[in-house]
Amino acid sequence: MSGTAGRRHLALRDRHPGSTGGHRVFFEFCRSMCQLFLVSAYRTIEIDGHRVPQTGPLLVVANHQSFLDPPAIGVAGRPRHFDFIARGGLFDNPAFARLISACNSIPIREEGGDAAAMKEALRRTAMGRAVLVFPEASRTKDGATQPFKRGVAVLIRRANCPVVPAGIEGAFDAWPRSSSLPRLLGQRIAVAFGEPIPHADLKAMPPDDAMQRLQGEVEKQRERASDALLRATRGRRPTTAGA
Repeated sequence: MSGTAGRRHLALRDRHPGSTGGHRVFFEFCRSMCQLFLVSAYRTIEIDGHRVPQTGPLLVVANHQSFLDPPAIGVAGRPRHFDFIARGGLFDNPAFARLISACNSIPIREEGGDAAAMKEALRRTAMGRAVLVFPEASRTKDGATQPFKRGVAVLIRRANCPVVPAGIEGAFDAWPRSSSLPRLLGQRIAVAFGEPIPHADLKAMPPDDAMQRLQGEVEKQRERASDALLRATRGRRPTTAGA
């Protein structure tokens, strides 16, 4: 199962507006390495990747199962480059901070609101980029999707761009929060994308209703990913809570 059908070629210069050619080439190299790892280790299934608009400002909103989520969703959404909102603790190591910054990550404080991170995400969407957001704010502890944080509603209302719901499944089994290293044997991962939701549709709703709708759309994509894994493994894959 693949999301490549209907996806057109996108020139390298258009994959990440406002960045240098060297930056885009480095991102492509890192994404290629991630793709090689994900396909080799997890035989990742991609569903409807063509639903990610090729150009223009965009928010991609997904559930958060493990550290594997950003690279898996970033690979599934190719050829477009994503910017990623990542928790500030990942930037504590200077070398790793340089790497993930070069891969378009935006640090955000783990507690309370972070106006600087919000402003930076809005600046990047205004440049015509796609920003990946995990509204749960932290990785799930049991595999189930946790309630979305209300602060994301502010970002969605102010970004003035479509929102693509995405669901990932299997990443919790591959690298649960309780494990310091990923499991490399017997695991599968799937990523599914929904149809873009127009900004006007979400803005017209009360914030809580908009977040409820968005969480429901993300959960639908997670269920599609879960169903794809069950078919691919003939029901033998591990079952997480909430799956």
